[in-house]
Amino acid sequence: MGVLSFRDVWVEYGDKIILERLSLEVAEGSFVSIVGPSGAGKSTFLRLALGQEAPSRGRIFLDGEPLRAEPGPDRGVVFQRYSVFPHMTVLKNVMFGVQCARDGRAARTESIAMLERVGLGHNLDAYPAALSGGMQQRLALAQALITHPRILLLDEPLGALDPGVRLDMHELITELWREHGLTILMVTHDIKEAFKLGTRVIAIDKRRRDPQAPDRYGSTAVYDFPLDKPNAAGRQAVEAMMAPVE
Repeated sequence: MGVLSFRDVWVEYGDKIILERLSLEVAEGSFVSIVGPSGAGKSTFLRLALGQEAPSRGRIFLDGEPLRAEPGPDRGVVFQRYSVFPHMTVLKNVMFGVQCARDGRAARTESIAMLERVGLGHNLDAYPAALSGGMQQRLALAQALITHPRILLLDEPLGALDPGVRLDMHELITELWREHGLTILMVTHDIKEAFKLGTRVIAIDKRRRDPQAPDRYGSTAVYDFPLDKPNAAGRQAVEAMMAPVE
């Protein structure tokens, strides 16, 4: 059993099916890249893992226990849109996540250490609006990691960044994953990024389609590739699935 288990999970909104028959085991310490076309339900999958949403059918387990339908400190999340508080300084953004659990001095010391680790040690008193996109995502990472989560959920966190900044963030995320012993689930539209960073790539899409009832079929894991060895065929299959239809 993995740290996270999805067992025959369905998500339905009225007559519309988003996910169906999704069964996955996520091993502790893995870096799982999640790809698929727009609207396939990738972000819904992350919300399920976060506990922000409950399945319509099926069950999700964390360490063998039913996952509560509420976010917990053991799971951190970073979104594509910078999930920071614009009215707070960089330091206060990070302290916000731990100030209830630590005394003021401890929260400040720990938050400064985390900001130094992500390269923002010289920007403690700046406000998010004064930061570049890459710096704001570093701040969002510090926010997510300050509570010491076991599982980090990344929802297109680098999609809005320039290529050079994106490469720097690849290196930082990989280092933080190893240093903190994290389990990471990352949604990305970038196939190269998925195969570069992940120890496993999962492609989510609709396995069956009916033009007469397109909403009555949900997505599931159509490809699942462990990356303990090169898998050129797997990458080609996922690239073909993601290619725009002409």
